[in-house]
Amino acid sequence: MDTSSDRSFPPAGAGATLNPFVVVDGAAALVDFVVAVFGGTEVAQARTSMSDGRLIHAEVTVGTAHLLLADRLAGWPAHPALLQIWVTDVAAVLTAAVAHGARVVTPATPFYGETTLGRMADPWGNLWWLYAPAPGQADPRPVWEGGDDTVFRTLDVEMRGRQSLSAG
Repeated sequence: MDTSSDRSFPPAGAGATLNPFVVVDGAAALVDFVVAVFGGTEVAQARTSMSDGRLIHAEVTVGTAHLLLADRLAGWPAHPALLQIWVTDVAAVLTAAVAHGARVVTPATPFYGETTLGRMADPWGNLWWLYAPAPGQADPRPVWEGGDDTVFRTLDVEMRGRQSLSAG
């Protein structure tokens, strides 16, 4: 079934048509991070704890999307995500994220289409692309025309560093 044009799908309260799911160590702390940094709201009735306190399921809504989370269990690999989110102020969100243990990957940088882009890595290994509208902001000059390479360079450094982590 193609759901792209069906406005009654997904059901009310189910989030966006596509919602990410991450498996990490310390899922409850990631819920707290998303609430604190992005103003998310935990879906309390979705929280399912195991007898040892680990979460087998939790959900946080941010805008129209649901971020689904679980703790990694024995034999399960961690499965962080690459996530994109619209915010109102990239620099302010980066500051809040750092205060909650994240690391800036790409500082707030003018990007194409009247947007500002920033990236951060959270303590659970998720890499977040932060976008904010920047009406009237000119598009940056492409690097191949002598423009700044911050957007690509910082992502390249981050991803190459992750490759060496996954190879071990």
